[in-house]
Amino acid sequence: MKKFDVFGMGNALVDCVCLVSDAFLKENNIEKGLMTLVDDKKQKSIIEKIKNSNPFIQSGGSVPNSIYTLSNLGGSGYLSFLISDDTYGNLYLDDIKKSGINTADKNFFLGDGMTGSCLVLTTPDAERTMNTSLGVSSNYSVKNINFDDLKLSKYLYIEGYLVTSDIAVDAIKKSISFCKENDVKVSLTFSDLSMVKYFKDKFYNILDYKIDLLFCNKEEAENFTEENDFKKCCRKMLELSEMVVITKGDQGSLIISNSGENIEIEPNNVNALDTVGAGDTYAGAFLYGLNNGLSLKKSGELASSLSSKVVTKLGPRLDKNIIESIKQSMT
Repeated sequence: MKKFDVFGMGNALVDCVCLVSDAFLKENNIEKGLMTLVDDKKQKSIIEKIKNSNPFIQSGGSVPNSIYTLSNLGGSGYLSFLISDDTYGNLYLDDIKKSGINTADKNFFLGDGMTGSCLVLTTPDAERTMNTSLGVSSNYSVKNINFDDLKLSKYLYIEGYLVTSDIAVDAIKKSISFCKENDVKVSLTFSDLSMVKYFKDKFYNILDYKIDLLFCNKEEAENFTEENDFKKCCRKMLELSEMVVITKGDQGSLIISNSGENIEIEPNNVNALDTVGAGDTYAGAFLYGLNNGLSLKKSGELASSLSSKVVTKLGPRLDKNIIESIKQSMT
């Protein structure tokens, strides 16, 4: 008997969201639209250059955002992560408890160092550019995984950002092997185009094991497969995973599988303010639907509705009441 819908493993980060101009990014040699790893000193120096920054601060992290969404929809979410006993770490742990997210005991998730943070620079076109200081999250390893709890989960959900660390890649591979032996399905998100561009070999290393579900956006899929013909791109993606969910921005999303599904999800047209968290919210809602009796189409529609709502505000997460309201309007 499974206890958890989804067991997520990913970087626990506190997001600091600032509104900036395209000129600011150019002046400071910051590559727009990508996630770049920086140290704490570099992150602080960027913030100091932003006039009237007043950053919006909220718990974040790619897979943690997805687990937050799933849990607030009423699913049973579990998070494997690493924080420190500091101000950001306490903020993060408090948010986890308020959201009803399951975790192992603190021996699995407390480490020495600083809790990670992500400086999210949002330009007027709503594009997010991230400068991330991983802090203690860079030490995430197999010892932070409670395999007894993983065995009780329907799905493992892996964050693509973890591929920047060799010890995290080792943890991923051991977790996938464990899942194959214990009737746990495996899902993964590419997380960001920068991960696909610069760590493609790490993904191929992980995807030696064919997984059950892969999330990505259209640009990531085309870059990963090196295929501009979208139909050919989709066929190549299905060599990696039994099911693939591809988000296409204002063109909606696509759900495809080796079982023959080819489901187009219509977009929800909104005025976007900040796209951070859109893909994370989509994945969390889709995984909720998949594990709680919704059809693939209904899961995609719920995911699309929630992800289109999160981009109309600053920060990667919707308020619980908004999530519940959208869920009720669609059932």
